[in-house]
Amino acid sequence: METLIIILFSILSYLLGSLPSSVWISRAFYGIDIREHGSGNAGATNTFRVLGSKTGIIVLTLDVLKGITASSLVMFLGSISHGTDRYINIQLLFGLCAVLGHLFPIYENFKGGKGIATLFGMVIGINYALALACVALFLTVLILTRYVSLSSILATISFPVFAIFIFKRDEPLLIAFGIVSIIIVILTHQKNIKKLLEGEENKTYLFKRKH
Repeated sequence: METLIIILFSILSYLLGSLPSSVWISRAFYGIDIREHGSGNAGATNTFRVLGSKTGIIVLTLDVLKGITASSLVMFLGSISHGTDRYINIQLLFGLCAVLGHLFPIYENFKGGKGIATLFGMVIGINYALALACVALFLTVLILTRYVSLSSILATISFPVFAIFIFKRDEPLLIAFGIVSIIIVILTHQKNIKKLLEGEENKTYLFKRKH
């Protein structure tokens, strides 16, 4: 029975992650498809860039909540003790299903965002202190460079480093998750990496709408 519930929650996590907040909000309130403007990405960064900070913050919050909610579904499995390796492993499973949904949303022809916000929400659900360390690095790099892509990449790379050397978390699957996250962020940011190397990447001012 527990295995069946885990499978059902994994599917639910994917469907939750598939909710394309940026696409639906851009259509409902602005009459556009966010994927046809700016970078063409259905994520919070492009929403900030195209629709401004207020809408961007709403989309960012919703995307983060998808990761938090999915990784928290493990609480409904009362037979698994909080903080155990099995508990964390199931959190990782549900969270990754949500990230997969964000990347490939079933509701929008599998064309989604880059998953960073949902990935971050998942980390909050698993270890909020570790998440805060990563977001602190993200904000530091963003303030210094104004490159969201660079900030996202470095914050993701820092996850397993912080986990092992600062928070002394050496669970194999948690570290494996960190490595997988790095692979995902590099694969989804290939164009950004190329632009960064060529000095052509767009800078983002999160609290000032570009004209």
